[in-house]
Formats: sequence, structure tokens, C-alpha cells
Amino acid sequence: MTDALRPMTKQRLYEQVLDRLRQYVAEGGLRAGDRLPPERDLAQRLGVSRASVKQAIVVLEVQGLVEARHGGGTYLVRDSLDVEPVEQLVERRRRLPDVLEAREALETKLAELAAERRTEEDLAAIRSALAHMEREIEEGAHGVEGDRLFHAAVTAAAHSGLLAEFMRSIAEQIAESRTESLRQPGRPHRSLAQHRAILDAVAGREPKRAAAAMRRHVRTVAKVRLLDWDPEEEREER
Repeated sequence: MTDALRPMTKQRLYEQVLDRLRQYVAEGGLRAGDRLPPERDLAQRLGVSRASVKQAIVVLEVQGLVEARHGGGTYLVRDSLDVEPVEQLVERRRRLPDVLEAREALETKLAELAAERRTEEDLAAIRSALAHMEREIEEGAHGVEGDRLFHAAVTAAAHSGLLAEFMRSIAEQIAESRTESLRQPGRPHRSLAQHRAILDAVAGREPKRAAAAMRRHVRTVAKVRLLDWDPEEEREER
């Protein structure tokens, strides 16, 4: 049965606020590092509640477009507010826990096997991936490609054809979780340090330590603002 004729959804008020903020940034020529007006001012100028403005700001934070500094206002992280449609965010939020659960199960075992079976060539590939990620971060990027290369190298070092096939089958979802994680404030450097711990255990042929290090890492990956966000929360402040 098709769902094309499912009930129409009414645009949430905070989505309208997002549209106005995107327009405000574009027309005002704001750039990364510039500060948005205070939430109270935005609410007054837009004629909406602070709850609606606050929820819009949270959506921008979730997407890594702004940084809300405690007691210091909200600042642009990029030169524009190219906001992803809220419904896409909602759908990704729905499927992300399953993806992270699968990653923990598969990658913990892959790290354990890599510590048992790795060759010198495998180690060289893992080290190269780590260096790639470090260069990306030093240049101001999130290290997404280096992260992909690192996990691919660990998977290859496990020499398990079937587990590697499982990983390929969810590659798109893994990429989504990777991007979501690495755009969290401070996350690239933390992930880099965790990767080094995994590499050390694999290089030392310590399967249990490698598995534990990978488990810690994937559980860190799972700590993203998106999962704390409630898309329906738009209640008036009391």
C-alpha cells in the first residue's frame, strides 16, 4: 500500500524560524564567526516564542552550523545556514541507533581479529590512515576521509571476508554516523586519540585490548547531539 496519500504534515513553527534565520544570514552577509542576535531579540522580532527560537537553534547546532557558547551567544560555524530538511534529520535520528549497535558488534570483533591476524602491510595501512586523518584535522577539517580509511584498514587487517562484506553492506549508514559524530565539538581530536589506542593494541597483538579500545571508540561515536534532540519539543517556557 502506497503512503503517497498519507496525511499532510503542518510545518512546525521552528522550521519557519529556520527559514527566516537562513534568509537573515544570507541577506546580512554574515560569515563564520559572526554572532546571531540573542534568542530573546529573535523571538520579539519574529513574533514567536523563545521556545520556538531555542528549538531552531538546537536544530542548527545538531547540524554543526552554529555553536552556542554558554553565556556567550550563538555563533556561525559556516558562512551560510544551509539547513538540512528537518524530516531528513528525523529519519536519520530514527535509524542511527540501529546503525551504531551494528557498528559496535561488528567493529569490536574486527579489531580483535585484526590484533590476531594483522601483517606488517596491514599495520602500514592503518598508520597511513591515521596520518591522513591527523593532516585533515590540522588543516581545519573534521577528518572524515581519514576516519573512513582507518576503519577500512582495520577491517582489512582482520582478514574476515564475511565480516568485511557485512561492513560493506552498511557502508552508507556508517558514513552517515561518521559524519554525525565528527561534527560534534572537539570530537575529531578525541577520535584521533582513540584511533591511536586501537592501533597500539593491534600493533601489540593484544586482541582483548584492541576490542575494548574499539568498543570505547564506537560508544563515543554514539554520543551525538542528534540523539538528544526531540523534534516535537516546542513548548512554551514557564
